[in-house]
Amino acid sequence: MYKSVLLKLSGEALGSEKEVFDIDTLNSLAATIKELVSLKIRLGVVVGGGNFVRGRTLQNVGFDRVKADYMGMMGTIMNAIALETTLNNHGIKAKALSALDLEIVEKYEVERSRHYLDEGYVVIFAGGVGSPYFSTDTCAALRASENKLEVILLAKNGVDGVYDDDPSLNPAAKRYDELTYDTILEKGLKVIDSTAASMCKDNHIESLVFDMKKEGNIKKAVLKENIGTVIKI
Repeated sequence: MYKSVLLKLSGEALGSEKEVFDIDTLNSLAATIKELVSLKIRLGVVVGGGNFVRGRTLQNVGFDRVKADYMGMMGTIMNAIALETTLNNHGIKAKALSALDLEIVEKYEVERSRHYLDEGYVVIFAGGVGSPYFSTDTCAALRASENKLEVILLAKNGVDGVYDDDPSLNPAAKRYDELTYDTILEKGLKVIDSTAASMCKDNHIESLVFDMKKEGNIKKAVLKENIGTVIKI
């Protein structure tokens, strides 16, 4: 079992086709996180902002990249507050910390974050790294490194691992059980961005790519069950 974990969620995982926030999904996620908390692990969460806006999408239609990325960061903050509120409503100690300095949420500082993790809080890392041109993958790698978390659980929607080809187009595509960061960088596999992969490699942080849509998979990932693709140093 992993003892210290960073759970990486997409923003789309919190929403639905009709609503920005799917309350049933938030409540289900809170129930899962409550199970993880009962295992006495140190748990951090990074959530994207894709249910609001993606910086890359805005850039593609003519927005300035810097402004587009900041809009994406604000989306992650709204998601972090929604998740923090839901967890608190379920009796779970949780704190959202933002890389951007806003009155509505506490400012991220390494010592503050480590203190909350040591006190048993679920810490939700919001606002990316606080600067444009960096993805939430890089945010996850940086926060895991700073807070001494041993694994990043890359929870995907309907994707159960890393394949050598697109399984939706090629039925013969093979799923990897295990990869290294060097292989990801050499082959240009679209799993996590190259900055995040290099940071995880340098700081000896494993990653696990798995399908979060299957019930119980997040807990199975923490328990190191074989449910996806493990990325090692």
